[in-house]
Amino acid sequence: MIKNLFVLIIVLIPSLAFGQSNVSQEKENVATVQDLENFINTSEQQTDIGQNIEEGYEQIDEFKPFGHALFDDVNVTQRRVLTNPEYLLAAGDKISVQLWGAVNQSDIHIVDNQLNLFIPNVGPINLQDVTAQNLNQVVSQKIKSVYTDNVNIYVNLLATTPVGVMVSGGVSIPGVYAGTSSDSVLFYLKRAGGIDPKKGSYRSIKIIRNGELLQTIDLYDFLTKGKLVEHAFKDGDVIFASFRGPSVSVTEGETRLSFEFSEDSIRGSDLVELAKPDVSISHIAINGVRDKKPIALYLSRDEFLNFTLRNGDELLFNEDLRPQVISVELSGSYLGPSFYAVPTSTRLSNLLDYVEVDPEQANLQSIYVVRESVKQQQKELLDASLSRLERNVYTAPASSDGEARLRAQEAQLVSQFIERARQIEPTGKVVVSIDGKAANILLEQGDTIVIPPKSDLINISGEVVFPQAIVFNEGASIKDYINWAGGYSDRANQDTIVILHTNGASSIVSLSNTNWFSGQSDYKLAPGDQILVLPKVDEKLMQSVKDITQIIFQIAVAANVAFD
Repeated sequence: MIKNLFVLIIVLIPSLAFGQSNVSQEKENVATVQDLENFINTSEQQTDIGQNIEEGYEQIDEFKPFGHALFDDVNVTQRRVLTNPEYLLAAGDKISVQLWGAVNQSDIHIVDNQLNLFIPNVGPINLQDVTAQNLNQVVSQKIKSVYTDNVNIYVNLLATTPVGVMVSGGVSIPGVYAGTSSDSVLFYLKRAGGIDPKKGSYRSIKIIRNGELLQTIDLYDFLTKGKLVEHAFKDGDVIFASFRGPSVSVTEGETRLSFEFSEDSIRGSDLVELAKPDVSISHIAINGVRDKKPIALYLSRDEFLNFTLRNGDELLFNEDLRPQVISVELSGSYLGPSFYAVPTSTRLSNLLDYVEVDPEQANLQSIYVVRESVKQQQKELLDASLSRLERNVYTAPASSDGEARLRAQEAQLVSQFIERARQIEPTGKVVVSIDGKAANILLEQGDTIVIPPKSDLINISGEVVFPQAIVFNEGASIKDYINWAGGYSDRANQDTIVILHTNGASSIVSLSNTNWFSGQSDYKLAPGDQILVLPKVDEKLMQSVKDITQIIFQIAVAANVAFD
């Protein structure tokens, strides 16, 4: 569909463009301001079509050409205000001439078709081959030949004559486009819809006048060095974008670009200069064809610099160096810095030897680690449990209309539960301290080592009347602490609770010994423990009571929260 649209536009647009060119010739190549506005309005509509074509090509070819952003809608839309100093005066230009002193005169004059500027009492001043920067000198000299004494002169070029420039070749919409002599080549290319992303060349933009090549512009010079050649356009000039030359495609992360080169081949070092890969890139994978046979190479960055690339090669810039140093963080009760950069082979005890703590404040028997990879695993397990619950609820059979209505109500409640449960973020705790001894585990990038402070409190939270912290009492039971917190709330699961320990471990305790969890009612607490009373599931409404209860306990252990 896109290709058919492109062919239709290519057939129609040139015919319209050449029609406009004939009209321009009949008017002796002198456009009016109204003509300029019409040209620009028409070209803006055509540019929109060109953008649609470019979007279509992006769907076909995932690799965008290097420099494609030059012709995005937000770029190259503003026209130049200043006149090019090398601009040659043309018929129709408006010039302001002001005299004061012995003679006071202020008028705006128009250059006629014979390139003369006529000033009363001075006569015609020929401006053939006069540039904008020399205008003041030429006109002032002529006026002073008439008014020789006590006359001051100021000459200013107010407006230049619109010109029609033909744009063709590898652009999205070839045609004739109106502008001014001082507009840049980018302005006219933008009017033509930009360089065709599939066929056009960014490296060979030719400016032709009367069949003669004036200059060739390489847009890569502008993209990489900020250099863009100034050119004073004349009516009838041609901008010809050559068709795309040899190129290679480069993938770096999510960026996919194609780079064009003017010769048959290009060195790796030259491509690196263009592509500017990130400093972290260590290796380059190369797929291509040599001597009609496919090749696949994997080179280090240094080796790639001397490699010769050819048309059609596909490159993958890869970060393939393992870090030799990782960073870990300390949290809790410690002295000194909170961040450490250590070798990748560092183990927990190796680092703890360098950590200063106050033994009166730090609970060294309950150290644990928070790890991002464990957090992700906990999240995946939780999501898997929620997905199973969702499938079970929505596929549960119903034997009667009444049961079907009950299942629909249950499905709605479970759906709300699942939506909220998916937003829970696990803590990623790794229990390393058992019976007061810390396992000497290998540290990973981004680990947080938690040294809990010593505490004499027991925290009671979740489904109790007054969640609070209470001083540890060695002779008190779990039920005693719950009673001191005001007792259970109406929604509490009074049979089974969760104990969160200072070392990051969790225990599930059955107070009635009738639940499917193993446990004991006379469980002994330790200073710093947290009693977490979970909500119960209404068996009258929920068929999947067991599944939901398991998920609630899973969330409590993974995220340390009582989830209703």
